[in-house]
Amino acid sequence: MGLIDIKRRIAAAEAAAGRPTGSVQLIAVSKVQPADRVEAVLDAGQRVFGENYVQEAAGKWPDWRHRYPDVEVHMIGPLQTNKLKLALDLFDAIHTVDRPSLAQKLARQVQARGSCPQLFVQVNTGAEPQKAGILPQDADAFVAECRGLDLPLAGLMCIPPDDQDPVPHFGQLREIAARNGLSGLSMGMSADFESAIAAGATHVRVGSAIFGARDYR
Repeated sequence: MGLIDIKRRIAAAEAAAGRPTGSVQLIAVSKVQPADRVEAVLDAGQRVFGENYVQEAAGKWPDWRHRYPDVEVHMIGPLQTNKLKLALDLFDAIHTVDRPSLAQKLARQVQARGSCPQLFVQVNTGAEPQKAGILPQDADAFVAECRGLDLPLAGLMCIPPDDQDPVPHFGQLREIAARNGLSGLSMGMSADFESAIAAGATHVRVGSAIFGARDYR
């Protein structure tokens, strides 16, 4: 199974970076994956999963949570404000706090509820116009704004450009986190998670290397 290989590679990358075993959390990205594949990974002991779409997560995770009560589900895709209430019901962490309007609505909902998932600010390290995220030069101010809204930030997240070496992007995210006193770094996917771990990632998001290729038909 891909899961065993990925866990072995994560442990090797932790050791190579001089980091304790288990210091990196694997998020198995289960979006658009058939139920039998996800259940096989659940049965193999994986308990942290990532989803990109609120509606898809709402359709499948309540039942699995009932059967696997220690599971965590993380939102790793763009979050529309009209889906926010449902997202707060569904997710243990949101990795895509990416704009002031979302932060403000999130703060109001969280205050009303009295509880909050783990929150990561998404930084658009490549300044790609088609990609969500706060621009690097605006990240410090946005982190301060979130804290001013009493949002408990766990860290930062990025998705480097496909056509660039990801390592400088990981380094940039680490620097922004360090100067803002944030310890969480959600960075690294199937193709580059070992480089991300070497750069300090605390959460890596791996999908197809665990489950197999997605079929979007």
